[in-house]
Amino acid sequence: MFTRFQRFYNSIKLLADVATLAVAFAAAYLTRFTFFAWESIPPPGDTLVTLGFVLVIFPIIFRAQALYTTNRNRSHIGEVFEIFKAVVLATLVLVAVSYFVRERYSRLTILVFAGYAFTLVTAVRLTTRALFNSLRRKGVNVKTVLLVGAGELGQRFIETIDQHRELGFKVVGALTRRPEKVGSEVHGVPVKGLYTELGRVLDEQPVDQVVLALPLEEHAALKELMEELALRTVDVKLLPDLISFVTLRGGLEEFGGLPIISLQGAPLEGWNLIAKRAFDVIFSGLALLLLSPVMVVLAALVKLTSRGPVFYAQERMGMDGHLFKMLKFRTMKVDAEKDGPRFATEADDRRTPVGAFLRRSSLDELPQFWNVLVGDMSLVGPRPERPVFIEAFKKQIPRYHLRHMVKSGITGWAQVNGLRGDTSIKDRIDYDLYYIENWSLAFDVKILVRTALGGFLSKNAY
Repeated sequence: MFTRFQRFYNSIKLLADVATLAVAFAAAYLTRFTFFAWESIPPPGDTLVTLGFVLVIFPIIFRAQALYTTNRNRSHIGEVFEIFKAVVLATLVLVAVSYFVRERYSRLTILVFAGYAFTLVTAVRLTTRALFNSLRRKGVNVKTVLLVGAGELGQRFIETIDQHRELGFKVVGALTRRPEKVGSEVHGVPVKGLYTELGRVLDEQPVDQVVLALPLEEHAALKELMEELALRTVDVKLLPDLISFVTLRGGLEEFGGLPIISLQGAPLEGWNLIAKRAFDVIFSGLALLLLSPVMVVLAALVKLTSRGPVFYAQERMGMDGHLFKMLKFRTMKVDAEKDGPRFATEADDRRTPVGAFLRRSSLDELPQFWNVLVGDMSLVGPRPERPVFIEAFKKQIPRYHLRHMVKSGITGWAQVNGLRGDTSIKDRIDYDLYYIENWSLAFDVKILVRTALGGFLSKNAY
């Protein structure tokens, strides 16, 4: 039932997009030839052909970008970003097709149309989503779920559903293997029977979906449960008891028709990787250009107040264990590590006359924009650490090595939350992994804005 409704809902989204794209094209046409009418109006035939290309190309690209799949588990910001990527890609395809198939249509009209299309499609999608979320909270369009497994895994599933009621799921009952739990409740959900009573419970209360949340030691019961469910049309989902093994970006993948559970995966791939790199190149280049006068002054201060080079190149470990030389303005005396490497302290006598100021203000980090430009680092990411300390951290702190699955950053989520210098390494790792799990360009911008507003200043920066 739910699948059929979902297909109907997706067809409604497709029709709404087609109508919205037509309105956006008409608005772009009127804008272009009303307010920027320095060229003659193209023949109606050319306009209609271009509109036809729009109404074919854009829905195809939207479908390829998974914009017609269920968005119950997609965040608002995530959906906006996906729409943006789809509109940009579809616009590029439209320009290419119109160029090779016939004479080029007004490029300004297409550019204005792309802006209108992104704005209007986003507005319609978010408004529709808000409406459905409101209806779901009121019990409309809710998908009922029977949970098989009332243990720890099942309880976590119920808690998650309860925390995201706007997604439109409701657990109406649970089954257990322990007779003494029948008749009780698990987080407000009634335990209706034993695993062996699955058929009876479904006959008494039909549901849209059955979720199997069995612990590993009970997976032997799956065969009998699936034999019973194979006789019914209900949707069946499996919640594997592998949560404790999932380390980073776990999920279900499909390879040649085979379902594969990913326990650990690369956080940045495909367009996301390209987008982040382009963002880094553009903004690090601008930063080097705009901050060059400041860097010249700081270089002069370093040179005039202490003996030694202006820059300090220290070996750090970045993405995939790659070693690189991280640049900084020198803030310590030349022989600062004659007795071996160690962390800086508040009353560190190894600092130069301007070193304390540079470190506390983070101005010593400005040369790292060059590391970003050449690809050793990113603007935002976990701060790179020295190899001499990493081996010890990997043994002491679980999941420490996962921070090396992305490029190191000049600033990061841990740093803007005050975790610099003499602070808990474990807490920093927690913040770093949260950033990796929840990465988006919008998140990067948020961190950069907080950094610019003083988030990189810290009393713990020595």
